[in-house]
Amino acid sequence: MTANEATQDTRARRSAAARAATRTLHRSPLHIPLTERFSALAAAAPGIVGADEASDVYGDGVVATLEERVARLLGKEAAVFFPTGTMAQQVALRCWAGRTGNATVALHPRAHPELHEGDAFPTVSGLRTVHPTDEPRLPTADEVRDFPEPFGALMLELPLRDAGFVLPSWEELEAVVEAARERDAVVHIDGARLWECTQHFGRPLTEIAGLADTVYVSFYKSLEGLSGAALAGPHTLVEEARVWLHRYGGRLFQQFPTAVSALLGLERVLPRLPDYVAHARVVAQALHEGFTAAGVPWSRVHPRRPHTHQFQVWLPYAPGVLEEAALGQAEETKTFLFGRWSADGPPGLSVTEVTVTEEGLGWTADDVKEAVAEFVRRLPR
Repeated sequence: MTANEATQDTRARRSAAARAATRTLHRSPLHIPLTERFSALAAAAPGIVGADEASDVYGDGVVATLEERVARLLGKEAAVFFPTGTMAQQVALRCWAGRTGNATVALHPRAHPELHEGDAFPTVSGLRTVHPTDEPRLPTADEVRDFPEPFGALMLELPLRDAGFVLPSWEELEAVVEAARERDAVVHIDGARLWECTQHFGRPLTEIAGLADTVYVSFYKSLEGLSGAALAGPHTLVEEARVWLHRYGGRLFQQFPTAVSALLGLERVLPRLPDYVAHARVVAQALHEGFTAAGVPWSRVHPRRPHTHQFQVWLPYAPGVLEEAALGQAEETKTFLFGRWSADGPPGLSVTEVTVTEEGLGWTADDVKEAVAEFVRRLPR
């Protein structure tokens, strides 16, 4: 079996195990059968948009309703729907580059555009990126203030996913925004997962988003929508972004399934996120205690007190070893504790991401520790 075939086999096993699991911390929509998702969306739609709601055409109707809802939630003048966050952020930053006269964007080297977008910023939009810090956290006010070259925009990913879904304190966030303002730079928030940040900051969405000139939010990462994103900000910039949306090929004829699923997420999932965050902290502590009790030579739950309902776990084994232990546990016990493991870190360590949502709320700390013990039993000694 080739390496690619082995990867495909592991992926297929993981998907089958996740679908068959009777206990899991998070049931991804990707593991719900297609017909079941369609049926649930169709059943919920009349209560979300009204039984006689007209379909959308090139962004009106239910799409416009979604845009208005997002603008209100974020306290912005207007919002525009995009099919992807990659497109939304390129458009936002190139619009700001035209207004500031500076196409340089300061952001973290682990930010989504740097790792997961195929160099789209420079290749497609003519933007140049610089990094005020390479520490596994967002830049400090001093790092922004003292950066040796000018930039037109500061982009802050809240939370910084690839560093462990980490967030600064509210005071640190205010200070870094003020430092950017002192340099006459605009501030853009990559808020793909902004919805779940209110617990950590102790502030409402409007106050968090109010620090920035523009904000991008995703509808599928935390809200469990089908896809899609929105860019919110000043009315004039949003209208300019609509022009670029068309130029980038994002002005789709009809998008009502995606828009309805996003509205459903805002209605049903968004109010639950504080509960998920609170319980993620219980799960994280139980994982730490479980690994310690099981005698694992070294382990790390990062952050120890999660900032959102997602966090990382690090263990000193090869990814394949951990994958096999996790899959064996899921296939034999129907308890799906961990998903994919990778070697994205220091040599000898592997990392996985843990997400706690509705399914995870039923787990007690003892349940987590028991599952950890079963998982560790399958690791080599």
